[in-house]
Amino acid sequence: MLYRHILRPLLYRMDPEKAHHFAFGALRRTAAIPGGKGMLRLALSPKADPALTTRVWDLELPSPVGLAAGFDKDAIGFEALGAAGFGFVEVGTLTAHAQPGNPKPRLFRLPKDRALLNRMGFNNGGSKAAEPRLAGSRQTIVGVNIGKSKITPAEEAADDYALSAARLAPHADYLVVNVSSPNTPGLRDLQAVESLEPILRTVRETCEQAVPSRRVPLLVKIAPDLADEDIDAVAQLASALELEGVIANNTTISRQGLRTDPAAVRELGNGGLSGAPLKARSLQVLERLRAKLGPQTVLVAVGGIEDADDAWVRIRAGATLVQVYSSYIYEGPTLPKDLANGLAARARTGGFARVQDAVGLPQATPGVSDGVARSRDIG
Repeated sequence: MLYRHILRPLLYRMDPEKAHHFAFGALRRTAAIPGGKGMLRLALSPKADPALTTRVWDLELPSPVGLAAGFDKDAIGFEALGAAGFGFVEVGTLTAHAQPGNPKPRLFRLPKDRALLNRMGFNNGGSKAAEPRLAGSRQTIVGVNIGKSKITPAEEAADDYALSAARLAPHADYLVVNVSSPNTPGLRDLQAVESLEPILRTVRETCEQAVPSRRVPLLVKIAPDLADEDIDAVAQLASALELEGVIANNTTISRQGLRTDPAAVRELGNGGLSGAPLKARSLQVLERLRAKLGPQTVLVAVGGIEDADDAWVRIRAGATLVQVYSSYIYEGPTLPKDLANGLAARARTGGFARVQDAVGLPQATPGVSDGVARSRDIG
């Protein structure tokens, strides 16, 4: 209530990118004071619950609810975010070369659609600068999302990804190859299997060389705009290369079905759309991947997850982990706790000892799975 009626209206008076830096900075400063992380955990983290404990790869996560890449681009606040209730945090996207991203303004709210539109362009200080921040001891499970530098030609993409992997794989609980942002020219073309395969093979080899003592889980993040046959091709490649996981999905370039005035949307310009409008397609992609991939490949669901019903539908459809971003902006800091507690309650009601036990098990009453945005006061 505090966030919805007081904090959010104040933040929404600010430019979205400035509001992000302000709120994220406040969270980091709170975590940095003596006892700050403990206060955050007390207020915002779900209580330790065996129903939420999720064992994946060689990790034990306190909750299957994570924060998607894009929020902590430079790996500067993952411990604060972990204390604020997330079971894991994915940082990045980090590139081999530092880059400023696209011109501002480049982040916009679409409140009528509970959506965000961004064309950030992988703005980050580079993987070399992030390396020491990730190298220290930590309490939070951290995935590292890497992308291609804008200045790197497509034919040199594999080496570009490999440079970031060599720097960051030793410090990553899992590593994600991002080939699906619409805001780096030509990046999505790398999703074609003939381009994607050499990148993934090179990154895998780099991880093995950089971290000979363990197998770093390697995932690929795809776009919801892929045709079904292309999703199948990526799934086949992921299986052939024995990838540990696939993240479905990134933002969409589609503008179909929005409640926001079309002229206003066109005026905002290009970029990737995230939030509630992705609900239906993200679920379709997840279900298609689950049908093509065995249980050994972990699926991470992201896109349009607003409440525990949405998260539970994704779990039952085959996702071991779920991630949020846009709904965190709209619903506020209690969202990770609310999602986790809601998942635990639904698991117990369904007769499962753990949320993880329900992964991929269809339900007779699927709940909210049609992708229709539910009416909600967003102020």
